[in-house]
Amino acid sequence: MARKHRIALVTGANRGIGFEVARELARQGFAVFIGARDAEAGRAAAEKLQSEGEITALEIDIADAESIRLAAEEFSRHADHLDVLVNNAGICLDEDKDITKISAATFEKTLRTNTLGPLLVAQAFVPLLQASDAPRIVNVSSGGGQLADGADGWAPAYCISKTALNGVTAQLAEALLKFAVNSVCPGWVRTDMGGSDATRSVAEGASGIVWLAAEALQDETGKFWRDRKVIPW
Repeated sequence: MARKHRIALVTGANRGIGFEVARELARQGFAVFIGARDAEAGRAAAEKLQSEGEITALEIDIADAESIRLAAEEFSRHADHLDVLVNNAGICLDEDKDITKISAATFEKTLRTNTLGPLLVAQAFVPLLQASDAPRIVNVSSGGGQLADGADGWAPAYCISKTALNGVTAQLAEALLKFAVNSVCPGWVRTDMGGSDATRSVAEGASGIVWLAAEALQDETGKFWRDRKVIPW
């Protein structure tokens, strides 16, 4: 892949917000890797976006350290650097309803995917990001993880995982001083996770992510954003 291209990897990009982020980055001239746990779904999504630009499917299960390692190896066969990592993949499990009754298995699975997963992906791709002139990591978080106004009781494991993801963002920003590392809340978006009653379209949810990935100032780092504004967490 030619060095002149800006290159982005978006995890969980075979549908929903991730798919729209991939589409918009491709339209801005990025060569985009569609990260998906299901290889067939990833290839299908990449095929749908071929008309938008240079799109490559990449099998990656962010809950599996070995899958992440293999994905980084496969990526390296296609490109010698990465400019933008968008950690979008995440889960909200049906049984995640009551903090007093939630099982250890549900809690651990949620944190492994939503918090540890983005950290492990960042660690695996840091060498490729360091080869970029302006490396960026965008972690897709949630207002549900905010502590500033107290919890609302909804999906507690999911919300805790996003609070912790914001902590991961702050720590990565401190460790990677030449990077722009930020978290972003896309709002309540009409996706399989958000449901049909959500107040924002997929395009509206993707907008702030794309802005951080492609347009925000490089020295904006270690922050939590919504609608291009810093918010407390």
